Amino acid sequence: MSLVSSHSASRVKAPGWLTAIRMPLIVAISFVVVAMVIAWSVAPSLFTGYSPVNGVPSQKLLGPSAAHWFGTDHLGRDLYARVVYGTASSVSSALIAVVIGVLAGGVIGLLAGFLGGWVDTVLARLVDVLLAIPKFLLAVIVVTAIGFATTNAAIATGVSAVAVFARVMRSEVIKTRTATFVEAAFLLGGSRWHILWRHVLPNASRSVLPLAVLQFGDSILIIASLAFLGYGDPPPASDWGLLISIGKDYLKWPWLVYAPAFVTIATVLSVNRISRWLRKTD
Repeated sequence: MSLVSSHSASRVKAPGWLTAIRMPLIVAISFVVVAMVIAWSVAPSLFTGYSPVNGVPSQKLLGPSAAHWFGTDHLGRDLYARVVYGTASSVSSALIAVVIGVLAGGVIGLLAGFLGGWVDTVLARLVDVLLAIPKFLLAVIVVTAIGFATTNAAIATGVSAVAVFARVMRSEVIKTRTATFVEAAFLLGGSRWHILWRHVLPNASRSVLPLAVLQFGDSILIIASLAFLGYGDPPPASDWGLLISIGKDYLKWPWLVYAPAFVTIATVLSVNRISRWLRKTD
């Protein structure tokens, strides 16, 4: 009986061991991908010697090779160079969107959860209205109102993320506000704002980091989608979404779409994996 139980237990534990082996490897690969993308955005000239704007007409629409890793486009420009140089715009825009979402949503959620009463009611209804509108549709509405540009697309994406951060922060603040150490701080005579900034905010913001990382990947995807639809910077800019949009007109040469799309998907999936890892280790 004990042998059967031992054998069954070993069979149950095996998937856990496999998960323990695979997860760190996947996370490590995700960090490598994100680090490479950040390096591209900071110092693109270190990774390619080609110009993202000037091409050689006699070398147009060449397939991927040792000389041109991602091939060339319809103007003879190296596609790898255009993807690398377009990373700065894609990454910086996503960062702007995340900062807007964290700051605006964090303040709304913090005040709503801590003050309660009519303040919570008003801000919660505002958040509900924002959540009722699909994020991409809200981003399109905002960028249409303020103008077509990658920076404006980033602002629009950040506005669409405010409600998510507000809801998460509000729930964490409500949970932290009822904790024993917060009640003890009140009994010891601490002022409301001192307790808010000293005790509630640091503890409630722990769940914001994984969400911010997740939103970073989501923002890259939304901004690329906006650029694909023409809401970003016009050519010769090389935002990832714009490269995909240009490439769709030359489907006979599929690498014009596959290369920037693969980089976008790999980056977003890597960021999502890191966010999931952060949630588990929190």
